[in-house]
Amino acid sequence: MTQTLTLAAAEWGGEFDGVLDDINALFDFPYLFSFEMFGEEWGINRTILIAWLMTLIVGVIFVMGTRNMQVVPGKFQSAIEMVVEFNRQIAMEIIGPKGLKFVPMLTTFFVAIFALNLAKITPFLMLPPTGRSAWPLFFAGIAWLIYVGVGIKEQGFIGYFKGVAFPSGVPWPLYIILTPIEIVSTLILRPFTLAVRLFANMAAGHILVVITLVTAWIFLPSALGWPIGVFAVVAGPLVFGFELFIIALQAYIFTMLTAVYIDSSMEAH
Repeated sequence: MTQTLTLAAAEWGGEFDGVLDDINALFDFPYLFSFEMFGEEWGINRTILIAWLMTLIVGVIFVMGTRNMQVVPGKFQSAIEMVVEFNRQIAMEIIGPKGLKFVPMLTTFFVAIFALNLAKITPFLMLPPTGRSAWPLFFAGIAWLIYVGVGIKEQGFIGYFKGVAFPSGVPWPLYIILTPIEIVSTLILRPFTLAVRLFANMAAGHILVVITLVTAWIFLPSALGWPIGVFAVVAGPLVFGFELFIIALQAYIFTMLTAVYIDSSMEAH
């Protein structure tokens, strides 16, 4: 895509004499600091630094908003309470009264994913760590451990996996087909789809934002291609607004589905 933009710029204006990297460079960040341990190279790259920064910002916001709690909350405390109440409603509506104990975990999921997603449109960062597959897989892995752990705790080890493999109310011949499907769906596809959904949306959004900015940067100074540059500038706020919606939506979907999976593990069905 970037090569196409370069060729188009040369054709329409011919004033861009730089060289754009391959599209894969959007997802390739070398180590900024590295060291060797256990015979392997370990290091810190830009993605890790952004994740640390967003985590620090969220931590500071929550500490400042809750360090002096008042019965009649101020605006800052109210904003924090709105976030917690939003996730409390998710837990109560999906899991029921038993979901109250999962509110801190669901709130952590929502806030962490939202903050990491938000880095996609944050000036000077412009990169969502969740646009790298490791972070969505990490969150999905935690969700998997939680809902499987809840199922084992509530139903017992044998009871939970028996309920997964052999749902009640099904004629026994159908178990030949249904059991493999249920096992794969519950234990493999659920965390996989959680991770892929988040990763794909953030990666695609990152590319869209980059293309919009690169188009404006290349075509706006061009004598012939400046209308395309103007269009990119005008479309920029719409793109950023749309991506902000997707950022919040994906954090909500991940949190909501985690609550659904926990609810399905609470009792045998």
